[in-house]
Amino acid sequence: MALAPALDLVPVSPTVEVSHAPANVEAEQALLGVLLYDNAAYERLSDQLAARHFFEPFHGRLFGAIESHIRRGQLADPVLLAEQFQRDPAFIEMGGVRYLADLVDRAPAAANAHDYARVIYDLALRRELIRIGGDIAQTAHEGDPDLTARDQIEHAEQKLFSLAEAGTSSTGFHTFDRSLAKAVENAAEAYNRDGGLSGISTGLTDLDRMLGGLHGSDLIIVAARPSMGKSALAANIAFNVARRYAWEPQPDGSKKTVSGGVVAFFALEMSSDQLAARLLADVTGVPSDRMRKGEINASEFGRIRDAAVELQEVPLFIDDTGGISISKLVARSRRLKRSHGLDLIVIDYVQLITGSETQRSDNRVQEVSQITMALKALAKELSVPVVALAQLSRQVENREDKKPQLSDLRESGSIEQDADVVMFIYREAYYMGRAEPREGTEEHLAWQEQMDKIANHADVIIGKQRHGPIGTVKLHFNPDLTKFSDLAREGRFDPH
Repeated sequence: MALAPALDLVPVSPTVEVSHAPANVEAEQALLGVLLYDNAAYERLSDQLAARHFFEPFHGRLFGAIESHIRRGQLADPVLLAEQFQRDPAFIEMGGVRYLADLVDRAPAAANAHDYARVIYDLALRRELIRIGGDIAQTAHEGDPDLTARDQIEHAEQKLFSLAEAGTSSTGFHTFDRSLAKAVENAAEAYNRDGGLSGISTGLTDLDRMLGGLHGSDLIIVAARPSMGKSALAANIAFNVARRYAWEPQPDGSKKTVSGGVVAFFALEMSSDQLAARLLADVTGVPSDRMRKGEINASEFGRIRDAAVELQEVPLFIDDTGGISISKLVARSRRLKRSHGLDLIVIDYVQLITGSETQRSDNRVQEVSQITMALKALAKELSVPVVALAQLSRQVENREDKKPQLSDLRESGSIEQDADVVMFIYREAYYMGRAEPREGTEEHLAWQEQMDKIANHADVIIGKQRHGPIGTVKLHFNPDLTKFSDLAREGRFDPH
């Protein structure tokens, strides 16, 4: 749509004439004229447009006043608004109420309001992009003793990501009606979705029932002692989410996830090919250690080959950088969100992340606290769930009852405090297997009978959940395939 020719109005303030920033004052005048002439046109505007997006400062103040009047159910016309701006120097300089009357007299058709708003918003983004570019250039030129070049790149990425996602480097306050509408929208999606989940399904029915799925903005900690299956559970969840990924196109050309999701997996402890081998074992039923040793037959190799072809398009992105810093992890997550979309982040595991170079601390507990705070902030910024694994201290081994509890996290900084959900993995068979009696004895027979009952059982103990109940979910665990699945019996959910 071609914009209306420049309106013959009282000139705007001198700042417009001396600045070379991209702007279209005529489009601003046209939109304001439309709104003053027909307040109903405001409903056609995108929620993105705000007073700060207008180039001429007075136009921004005028738009804010019009918006305020309309939202209160009041009429916004030149006469009423003139009272509000009587002491505004720019309003007087432009001609006062006559300027507002001219805006109305020369207003284009109300049907074009959306197009003028789009032009104003786009030019505001361009001006913000110029400002960010200038800040980047100035910081790089002058230098900062507290920032390395890599730190400056990461800060620049953060500013550009914020601009791309929200159209501004600061989102500011949200009105309660907007937040309320979002809550109702989430409830409606959960109501209409199979299984009634409001979050992303983990692929484990009982765990989903307890959590309601994985929710955007939540930091979910999965903690356990070594060999309990932390990495296996994380890999299972990540794969289940990525494998179910489905999307639908939106009017603006973007993709909306309707099932599953795009997953970023930070594998700090194992390589990407080791993780892929685990997932192939999950799909094919061929243990990964047999794959590694070559102890497979032709039929099994055929299943592996077919599964690999089938899984090539699964949106699971693996970063196996060892000792990655929290700042790099955040920057790479933002980049993936922009390039491919992102619905879930999985980190294996928290204690292997290093602090940012500008926030290094001699106190490791304090550094871990900074890391978990950054992970929670990342979950909120990208509006995705972050599942982070954590290692429990050895004090668990010193107790007779070795089931982990929240107090076992207290030596790990603020993990418990920052997390929205804390889950522990406990497998009784692991500890019982280390206490095997001498073979041939009655004790060994009793031990073997008990081991047969619990060999493939695992408890996921939910010790904290901000928005739901705590309790224990019983799962099936296959150590050969390092795979968690639903336990095929009744009474799987044990609320406390």
